[in-house]
Amino acid sequence: MNNSFFRRFTPKEPKFFPLFKELSSVLVVASDLLIACAKADNHEQQAEYYKQIKEQERLGDKLSHQIFDELNATFITPFDREDVHDLAMYLDDVIDGINSSAKRIAMYKPKSIPDNAVELSGLIKEASLILAKITEEIDSLKKKSFKLKSYCKDLHDIENKADDVYENFVIKLFEDEKDGIELLKLKEILYEMEKTTDMAEHVGKIIRTIIIKYA
Repeated sequence: MNNSFFRRFTPKEPKFFPLFKELSSVLVVASDLLIACAKADNHEQQAEYYKQIKEQERLGDKLSHQIFDELNATFITPFDREDVHDLAMYLDDVIDGINSSAKRIAMYKPKSIPDNAVELSGLIKEASLILAKITEEIDSLKKKSFKLKSYCKDLHDIENKADDVYENFVIKLFEDEKDGIELLKLKEILYEMEKTTDMAEHVGKIIRTIIIKYA
């Protein structure tokens, strides 16, 4: 029997949607803390914000593992099992990216954090808020497919902005920074931030795939 036909007449477990919402809430909290970390005036404050972000990262891991456990125990899922898995995995990866960015700030202890880092952390926050909207509305996939597609485009636009911020920063960094070690520190920190927006955009690609299959 055609699996998609069978799915139409079989009740689907709704328990995944609240877990996705919880995961995106953790993401928003972590993104706020990253902005605070990038704006912090001293290394002690940066270390404290990293500690708080690490707590959110562990909570994100716990939620994603809960989703994976539920996936193993559930017969009928709201959409394909691999899409449920990938959505949880990449939402968690965005949280991991925030954690890695803050970790580099705390460990490397750069002399100062450039405005570009604050700008990138702001773009990560924008992406996090969009991901929160997606997880709020994905349970009404058919009714809200147009809005969800719009959110995916927003994630793509944010990733493009982050690319531009990072590339312009690197150009200026190599022109102005004479301390080679400081140059490497700052490049690594901002690269991790830019990479985090890539992961957020990938969530948008997963959502587009789900829309094509089910909307």
